[in-house]
Amino acid sequence: MVRLVKAEKIRELTDDELNQKLSGYKEELFNLRFQLATGQLDNHKRIKAVKKDIARCKTILRQREIAAGR
Repeated sequence: MVRLVKAEKIRELTDDELNQKLSGYKEELFNLRFQLATGQLDNHKRIKAVKKDIARCKTILRQREIAAGR
């Protein structure tokens, strides 16, 4: 089973921690795509889960950016 990170847990992180998490997810996605291309990927659902985690992080960062502008 693929685990997604809950939005509530992401909201608890600071901006710096969130940016670190985001870069970690991007690196993981790169590695997963590389494994897919070489035929070594076992769990194809993990790619979708990592993409969703990236989207969650970016969404929360953008929400904070908009809130800070007000």
